[in-house]
Amino acid sequence: MAVPHGSARPDLVYALYRQGTQRLDAGAPRAAVEILELAVEHEPEQASLHEALGRAYFATARPALARRQFERAAELDPSDAYAHFGIGRCFEREGHLARAVPHLKLACALADRAVYRQALQRVEARLAA
Repeated sequence: MAVPHGSARPDLVYALYRQGTQRLDAGAPRAAVEILELAVEHEPEQASLHEALGRAYFATARPALARRQFERAAELDPSDAYAHFGIGRCFEREGHLARAVPHLKLACALADRAVYRQALQRVEARLAA
């Protein structure tokens, strides 16, 4: 059932987000997907919800769905380094290495994290091989 934008109670959406991310962190990404899809349905303009749903889709080996969620998160919050990292990782998993590079570079520029640098180095090495 579709929920009109902005009609959800903030405490309900936050509870869905927490429950979804807890299930994701506990290694139950399929369960997380169901909960996070509901959260996004309630609040489609929240970048953090799209990012979390992208993580859950990625963990269930659905990179195309994950990429769409990460792209929406980055659209809503262009400074979201993890969203750009997620887009790059999805392109990498899909075998589109050249398309992954700009997103991984942007993630590195937005946040100095070893995991972002390692992903960029891995993709660049694969392209150079």
